[in-house]
Amino acid sequence: MMKIRKMMRVLNETESERFSFMATKSGQGVRRRHETRLDSDYRQSFSLDVDRILHSRAYARYIDKTQVFYLIQNDHITHRVLHVQLVSKIARTIGRFLKLNEDLIEAIALGHDIGHTPFGHDGERFLSDICQANGIGHFLHNIQSVQFLDGVERSGKGWNLCLQTLDGILCHDGEIHNMLLEPMKDKSFDSHDIEISQKKQTPDYPLTPMTLEGCVVRMADTISYIGRDIEDAIRLGVIQRTDLPHNCVKRLGDTNGTIVYSLVTDVIENSFHQPYITFSEPISEALKTLKQFNLERIYLSPLIKKYNDDIKALFHILYERYLHDVNHYNRCSIILSAFLENKSDAYMAAHQPEEFVMDFIAVLTDRLLLRLCQLNMLPLMRTNILEDYRENRYIPDNKDIMPQ
Repeated sequence: MMKIRKMMRVLNETESERFSFMATKSGQGVRRRHETRLDSDYRQSFSLDVDRILHSRAYARYIDKTQVFYLIQNDHITHRVLHVQLVSKIARTIGRFLKLNEDLIEAIALGHDIGHTPFGHDGERFLSDICQANGIGHFLHNIQSVQFLDGVERSGKGWNLCLQTLDGILCHDGEIHNMLLEPMKDKSFDSHDIEISQKKQTPDYPLTPMTLEGCVVRMADTISYIGRDIEDAIRLGVIQRTDLPHNCVKRLGDTNGTIVYSLVTDVIENSFHQPYITFSEPISEALKTLKQFNLERIYLSPLIKKYNDDIKALFHILYERYLHDVNHYNRCSIILSAFLENKSDAYMAAHQPEEFVMDFIAVLTDRLLLRLCQLNMLPLMRTNILEDYRENRYIPDNKDIMPQ
């Protein structure tokens, strides 16, 4: 053990030689609580964070969480679990060329969507409306990701991740377009908690990562989904490749592979030896145009919103049902027997019933939400989505069932 710990110290010391002077060193990792057992652990700070995220229950649930397209019987459509892996790979590639800390990059990337609701951003919007109506503020998946990892997992004790990891997760905001990101350094857990409060009260409140690694992940989030969503939409017949804006095709290409390669190359070339992460102006403008195209032609397309009204209704019914169960202490209800039963006193004292239900619904996968509705609550409710779920009739797939 002493030999391994000595090797870890050598690794920490050699980071000064291997990394850019602007990179976050492993020895700079700061945790909310001191853990005595980590004094004898040979894993570097952010590598340990990666391990803890990978072994969290929330990470396992990625496998049945919507990215964009839901209720589609096609194994080749992107789910949340693939998205976070793509973000991690793209961000680590950029980080390697910029000589940044790839362990920190991986931790942020793998954890950044942990708090996503079932049914993607539509589910996030439905749950946020419910939360506001119940007086507990906005629901935002980046805040929920931090809260899952910091205070919901492990019976409410959380994983005690490093500040730099939690900050990168909180500030990932990949839907916001930025040409350039420069870290806001010198944050603390106190300022981190203040940012969470401000963001929850005002969703448009701007957040910037405290590290270059966090900035890289935020850029990589966009890079990973922009072309991939286009490929999925083409596969499902929502758009055709010839629909892509000509100026975007000229700058970035017309396939996911060429788009990713163009964007990654541009970021590396323009960010090397700089105290910020940036796209060039022409590439940034092309990316901004392509994001607007995706919004109008894919994310808002009626072709992928078939079940929206039903899903919204199910979110409302689930919330009211489980809030009733909590308030009346229905010990037979799954929210008490499987979610709240072993939660820490600190978690129970820090939250009100409405927040218990918010956390519980955010935990659910797409399939479990439908199953709870079908089996436990809505035997008399007839909706398109539940009828299709009973008969295993989801949005019909086109010809692309088998690998090509």
